[in-house]
Amino acid sequence: MARVLLFGRLSDVAGWRSREVESPSVHALRDLLSAEDARLGEALAAPGVQIALDQTIVRGDAALSLRSEVAFLPPMSGG
Repeated sequence: MARVLLFGRLSDVAGWRSREVESPSVHALRDLLSAEDARLGEALAAPGVQIALDQTIVRGDAALSLRSEVAFLPPMSGG
């Protein structure tokens, strides 16, 4: 199973920070999480949310392995 991590506001919305989920791809994982929790789904679809697969930012879909780590990162701010 892939390890899923939520950071910042995303973990606040979901009520969890880390869990194990079985999914074949990044997009399927996001769809699964969205189906389980509509508020989390909205938060994951918000502009600026990035996805890191095994500590590398990915754009688009990517296949997951049993040892994948997928992190959903909220928009960054700073100054």
